[in-house]
Amino acid sequence: MNTELLDAMLARLAELSADESIRVVVFSTTSEKALSAGADVGEELDAAGGVARMEAFARFYSAVDAVPVPTIAVCVGNVVGAGAELAAGCDLRVGGDNLKLAWAGAKLGVPVGPARLTPLVGLSRAKDLIYTGRVVGMEEAERIGFLHRAASAADAEAVALAMASEIAGHEGVRGVKTMFRELEGSERRIAYENELLVDFQRAGAGLPSRRP
Repeated sequence: MNTELLDAMLARLAELSADESIRVVVFSTTSEKALSAGADVGEELDAAGGVARMEAFARFYSAVDAVPVPTIAVCVGNVVGAGAELAAGCDLRVGGDNLKLAWAGAKLGVPVGPARLTPLVGLSRAKDLIYTGRVVGMEEAERIGFLHRAASAADAEAVALAMASEIAGHEGVRGVKTMFRELEGSERRIAYENELLVDFQRAGAGLPSRRP
């Protein structure tokens, strides 16, 4: 994910969130190789640009959480770093058999992961995945409750769309989504982590490596 992609996704999420006819949103990919491998570490940014991009990531994470209808992530191939954060930020997840899920932030000193992952898999498992950064495949991701459905990589999007079609037939999804957000306190948790992320970028080493 680079600055251009983040800006485009934020604009699209704003449009979708304002559309009262929408009942479900699916995040997918044009390639079975990855939902997203995370932030574009090759993007050339000076210090100010690095901060601006991290602020965009923070807005994106908040925007995903704030979508007023259920969200589904198609988790195929590499779902790493910011890609894992996107998947964890969705309400539901469908995994492909080529899934390589990992939280890489701790390896790079980035304070990210606990806000979204912990409520999904529990404190103990979240610590394991975030502290180690190890790669998790489809079977384990399903076993620990991260995935709601599993399929071949080629079929994962179709399974997600079938789930979306079922959800879209229900009248009360917006009200229930609001209830879940309130009961989970997701807005508060994500705002706290976002603040740490931006502070990390401003005062720490930052991502990608800073250029003068």
